[in-house]
Amino acid sequence: MARFTPDFLDELKARLRPSDVIGRYVKLKKQGNEWAGLSPFTKEKTPSFFVNDQKGFYHCFSSGKHGDVISFLQETQRLTFHEAVEQLAEEAGLPLPAETPGDAARAQRAQGLAEACAGAAQYFAAMLQRSDGRQAMDYLRGREVSDEQIKQFNIGYAPSGRGGLKDFLINKSFAEDVLIEAGLIIKPEDGSASFDRFRNRIMFPITGARDRVIAFGGRALDPEARAKYLNSPATPLFHKGSVLYNFNAARMAAADAKAPLMVCEGYMDVIALWGAGFKHGVAPLGTALTEDQLTLLWRASDEPVLCFDGDKAGVAAAHRAIDRALPLIKPGKSLSFAFLPEGQDPDDVVRSEGAAAFGKILNETQPLVDVLWDREIQARPLDTPERRAALKAHLRELVKTIVDNDVRGAYGTEFARRLDERFAPPSRAGGQRSGGGWRGGKGAGGQGGARNWGANQRGQGFRFAEPARPSPGLKRRGAPSQWSREAALILAAINHPALIERQETAFFDLELADPGLKGLLSEVLSAISLDTGLDSAGLRSHLSGTGAAGSMERVLNDPELSKHRFLRPDTGIDEAEQGFRNALALHLFDSTLKQEVVRSASQIFTDGDESWKAAAAAREELVNTNKASEQNVLDNGDSPKRFDDALERMKQSVDKKFNR
Repeated sequence: MARFTPDFLDELKARLRPSDVIGRYVKLKKQGNEWAGLSPFTKEKTPSFFVNDQKGFYHCFSSGKHGDVISFLQETQRLTFHEAVEQLAEEAGLPLPAETPGDAARAQRAQGLAEACAGAAQYFAAMLQRSDGRQAMDYLRGREVSDEQIKQFNIGYAPSGRGGLKDFLINKSFAEDVLIEAGLIIKPEDGSASFDRFRNRIMFPITGARDRVIAFGGRALDPEARAKYLNSPATPLFHKGSVLYNFNAARMAAADAKAPLMVCEGYMDVIALWGAGFKHGVAPLGTALTEDQLTLLWRASDEPVLCFDGDKAGVAAAHRAIDRALPLIKPGKSLSFAFLPEGQDPDDVVRSEGAAAFGKILNETQPLVDVLWDREIQARPLDTPERRAALKAHLRELVKTIVDNDVRGAYGTEFARRLDERFAPPSRAGGQRSGGGWRGGKGAGGQGGARNWGANQRGQGFRFAEPARPSPGLKRRGAPSQWSREAALILAAINHPALIERQETAFFDLELADPGLKGLLSEVLSAISLDTGLDSAGLRSHLSGTGAAGSMERVLNDPELSKHRFLRPDTGIDEAEQGFRNALALHLFDSTLKQEVVRSASQIFTDGDESWKAAAAAREELVNTNKASEQNVLDNGDSPKRFDDALERMKQSVDKKFNR
């Protein structure tokens, strides 16, 4: 695969105008120095998507997405980085970087195999339309497959003879060894004549990158055939565990519909759903989902929907998918499940009940965590303390398999909450039994049932340390509030709009908790994007006519903010920038600190009950140290370097307490 150097990528982007590339997918209208249009990422009526040709980027205010033409194609067309670069290079007329001789030879060999597969697909399609393919066509008509579906999926027929395909391709100058390597014909070990691999089967071409045919799946018409479905063998082009049927077309349809990919069991399900208007269906090739296929799915959808029969076999298949996916899930990347009526697959549903019935099923999907929870609480009786303890231990082991720290912590917290809710002890006034445990009422010590499971406070049940609160002394010291920290960053931009160009990445990546400030920042960035020459007075005038006017007035008139020199309108731009960088470091420090504390607390479930005391101590120390530092940073202008050192010391403190 070609390596793309920074110089090559810079040259590629220099040859293309972002508005030309993006304009093929989004209707853009010129506004000042930029182009504006409706967001391709969210549904909206007022344009909040802007493209700047001079700076070479796009920014979507409604979704927060920001990037260049390469990332745009990755986001909207679900292309890989290499696919996007190759497509843009072809458009720009820029040759791809030279490959090694070995790479070139392999590419040439692969091209020959792909051409042989394309020739085979042409042959099979022609055979379906001839008298030899009448039985196959009758079968497809019986499954209500239309001519449009046959054409879309290039469905064909492999005749029952032993050499029809072989003769066709050899007459087109393909060498026998190429046809063998492509998995189209079989050469017996005894040295006898080679013969066609697929015979008397309905043929479904399988496509790979750039929609080239790389393999086939064949459905037997003979009920006595040893294999109902037969796939091509592994070849240099095809590894069935790394491919999904209809993936390329489905990911583009999913992007257009802003819908997740749907994973079905087989070819006919995908084809039937396409005919019913659900064009974003894919299927594994006769096996359970593999890690490579999950990665492929997540490249196109954050939460693809797995469609399963609602019977025991379908539920078991869903559980196998969960076990495979659980270690791999990441923030924002998971699975959802749609369970169909027992004994029915998607093809059955759309043929018997119509598209609306299947649409209703898709609207009732269940997230992975719910399906996993249901599986575990139904797997064993939960009517004794020992059995409930076994459930807790097993859930803990499942959580430990999740590789991502943040997701592992979130699952630990979620399972602890659910266990507490399900098995919360009754209050003295009496509780209500629910599903093998007590539900409703307060536990020992007057704590709510959602807080602990068990009657004591020594961590013998699901008990978590309460969030550490600043002491009265800290409150008296007057450490700035979260609102003040966030407002300072925006006020710096309002009083010094030139900061936005100097700190462009920082402003566009800024994450704020306060909704009013978040809206104000969006309006500020939108105004500057439309008019890069806007000064402070012009920016204030513009903001006063927007929905963020109230937030602006609060920021401008806050007496605490006016005390900081870098926020004053008459401060020089260099000093304002240094102050902004310090304030930003404080904001990032606080955000990182909170994430570390939350992660430490959520790890209690995974690491065991004894760690809650260490978590409490660490939380108290970190919060107190941070609070005591904040005012000094804003008032005295501590440098980002000193602040980074403080952050590193705090992280080391947490690591030491948890022996990491």
